[in-house]
Amino acid sequence: MRFEPLETIDGAALVRIEPNADSRGFFARTFCVQEFAAAGLPTAVVQASLSYNERPGTVRGLHFQWPPSQEGKLVRCIRGRLYDVLLDLRPVSPTYLQHIGVTLDEDNRVAVFIPPGIAHGFQTLLPHTEVLYQMTDKYAPALAAGVRWNDPAFSVRWPIAEIVISERDAGYPDFDARQFERELERRRSAGAA
Repeated sequence: MRFEPLETIDGAALVRIEPNADSRGFFARTFCVQEFAAAGLPTAVVQASLSYNERPGTVRGLHFQWPPSQEGKLVRCIRGRLYDVLLDLRPVSPTYLQHIGVTLDEDNRVAVFIPPGIAHGFQTLLPHTEVLYQMTDKYAPALAAGVRWNDPAFSVRWPIAEIVISERDAGYPDFDARQFERELERRRSAGAA
């Protein structure tokens, strides 16, 4: 595997497979504890999930988990194509409130590692798109949160104008950095107690 840091988001990386091909097709490793550790990425995967999306333009996110969760994600498109967005919500990060979008698809077979504290979302570009997630912490519904996909505070440019989105994802309020940082600190303090 090859690991390529995403400079726009501190700690995020693209993970490229290195296929061993022959007349039958190819074989490639998609996860290896030693290689992830050598690249400075987490090595514990505690949960995996699959997202199936019927229509192009489907937006899921931008989701994150409040502390004390340490949920990082390895995200890979296994069918179709999507535009994947990472938004840094870590106030101490040099890339705080910056975002990046990358294209993941069944042909490029690239995965993206998303560190804890990063909001994540995607928009499908083809019908019947499937996304595989591997998480470093279990999903905790009480800690689940998000920011709105079209919040002017972030100016994310989604490739497809016609959006298919859940009521929950469309209804997140406008982002307020001071309020967010207070809530983040409150939750960190409560988690440490």
